[in-house]
Amino acid sequence: MAEMDTSSGGGHKKGPGVKKGKKLSTRVDLTPMVDLGFLLITFFIFTTTMSQPTAMKLFLPKDTEKPEEQNKVKQSGVLTILLGKADGVYYYEGELQPDGSNFKSSTLKDIRDVIINKKRSTKADDFVVVIKPGPDASFKNTVAILDEMLINDVKRYAMVDIYEADLAFMRATEASAGIK
Repeated sequence: MAEMDTSSGGGHKKGPGVKKGKKLSTRVDLTPMVDLGFLLITFFIFTTTMSQPTAMKLFLPKDTEKPEEQNKVKQSGVLTILLGKADGVYYYEGELQPDGSNFKSSTLKDIRDVIINKKRSTKADDFVVVIKPGPDASFKNTVAILDEMLINDVKRYAMVDIYEADLAFMRATEASAGIK
């Protein structure tokens, strides 16, 4: 509440016969304002919704007792995508041939067509995409490939380390294309 302080000790006169009015000081009690502030803060805390975490959902395989039964896939249903430097994308279907005859080059734009064609020609239970980012692959390209998995509704994919044979074919292809 506001209150008026009238306890000051009289006015000050300037000149003869001039009366100056008393100066009254005002003081505002802020205690109810603090209570109101805490009530409003409490109200807004209880009525707001908490933000949901934005993370990618991971579907992990179920544990099995025998390691040879875990993660079995048919070689005919596997598409392996390798990520190289300078936005290079390489792929092969099934197992990599020793002579590299099934090792192909692509771009980030064209890899979607490769994924769609492989998905169409393979049974849904057998289709698996293996993503192997190379040591010179950018984080942006890795995220772009993971986005492609979500866009194309690929249910089974894995990101694994690149093998030396894959890396050798990738570097040879990059060298022949003039990528340093």
